[in-house]
Formats: sequence, structure tokens, C-alpha cells
Amino acid sequence: MRILLTGVNGQVGWELQRTLVPLGEVIAADRSTLDLADTASIRRRVAELAPDLIVNPAAYTAVDKAESEPALAHAINAAAPGELAACGIPLVHYSTDYVFDGGKSGAYTEADTPNPLGVYGASKLAGEQAIQRADIPHLILRTSWVYGLRGRNFLLTMQRLAREREMLSVVDDQFGAPTWSRLIAEATALVVARWLGQPDLTANAGVYHLSCGGRTTWHGFTEAILAHMATRGEGKLACLTAIPASGYPTPAARPANSELDSSKLAGIFGVRLPEWQTTLALCLE
Repeated sequence: MRILLTGVNGQVGWELQRTLVPLGEVIAADRSTLDLADTASIRRRVAELAPDLIVNPAAYTAVDKAESEPALAHAINAAAPGELAACGIPLVHYSTDYVFDGGKSGAYTEADTPNPLGVYGASKLAGEQAIQRADIPHLILRTSWVYGLRGRNFLLTMQRLAREREMLSVVDDQFGAPTWSRLIAEATALVVARWLGQPDLTANAGVYHLSCGGRTTWHGFTEAILAHMATRGEGKLACLTAIPASGYPTPAARPANSELDSSKLAGIFGVRLPEWQTTLALCLE
């Protein structure tokens, strides 16, 4: 099998280069190979690469910047997935907890109605809908609060700020589950292997939540990061204080609750990620 993997320099794409290898030949595409912002060229380029499966973790993920760059966010997050789906090839695509408005008290399921608060979430939802309209075999994997040991993400930012600053104020009234990019990639490979082994790929096609178990806040996540840093003898670290989201205004509104219920994925494919604390420890150790 030839697998076209987009966004190989991103957090999830980088890890997928390794985890997808047992499934076939991985065509690792960066922007120079396949520019998703250039939507007019996507179908032609995919035809030249001739894959049997497309895995698309590439995305415009600058949540705040999207408010001032809606056209670019829409091109990469909405139009490009639609063009990939229009190629008629089975597609695995990643989406986000930010398709929800955060008003629900418990964890969101795939049956809950999306209602994004900002441009980023709206563009990702539009990408989901474009894939669904194409009526091809597909898996849309929504994940949350993605972090890892490379690139730009919350974990690396907090580690740096904890070393540089005396005080660190972090939001404590937005809830979700931090999810390690490496485990997303490993779970994806297992899910895709089981999906491709089915006689009818359309039978279990659709949207699935893929996120770590449990829930915390950005403050709780930071607290766990700093606690691990302290055990490694990193010396003096910033003092951590909790603030409400209103105390840290941003161009894009964030959902107050981003918790995703991943039981559908466990029920259909037998895959469930560990609790977020366990995963963070694995990552940092």
C-alpha cells in the first residue's frame, strides 16, 4: 500500500512517519511536495503521487492568528480536505475539540452538535463537512490539546517560561485532556490497520474522538509539567498562579470545556488512550 502522509513536519505528522511504516510505503509530503494552501494543485499532485490511502494531519493551527487570516485558515483546514476527499481515495483526517463551543457540562461525544467559537474551529468543522459530502471511505479523528517534544506547543512553551520567569499565570477555568502527539500517531496506526482489514470500509467510516482520558485545566497541566521538572532537579522555577480566562484575553475565544468522550473509538476499534497524567509522564521520561 502507498500511503500519502501530509504535514510531516508537524507534531502528529512527524510521529506518523514512523508508526505508519508497517502498513505500507509512506510518501512523506511536506509543503514543497504538496502545498495544501494551493488548493488548485491538490488533485493533480495527488494523481501524480498515486497513493492508495491519504493520511492528513496537516492543518493551520494558529488559533489566534486565524482570526486575522481567515482565508488562509479556510484554504488549509476546509478547502484542502475537500480537495483531498474529491480524489476518491480512502482518507484519514484530523480535527479538533475546538469544533465545540464548550457549553456542555460533560464530555462531548460524536453525536453532539458542533458550534465553533472562532475561525480556527469553524474552518476545521468545514473541513469535516467537505469530507463527509464527498462520500468516500474516511476516518475523521478529533483530538485535543496536542503536545510533544518538538515544534511549538504548550508543553515546550511552559517549560521555557518556567525557567525564564519568576511568576507564571495560567488559565484555570478551561477544561480538556492534553494528548501526546506520539500516542495519537500510534493509536492511528492501530485503528487504520483494523479499519483497512474490514471488508467494507464505509461500514465504520465517520467521526471519532481520539484523546487521552481524564480532564484538567491549562493550570493543572502546567502544574504537572513543573512538578516533573522539579523532580529532575532543574533548580528555581517560576511560581505558578491560577487565573480565569477573562484575565488572559486572546483574539480567539476558547471553549470552556474541551473534554472529548473517546468511547466510540474504543468500542469499534478497541483502541483507547491512557489518562493524560500517565501519558505526560511517558512523554517527559
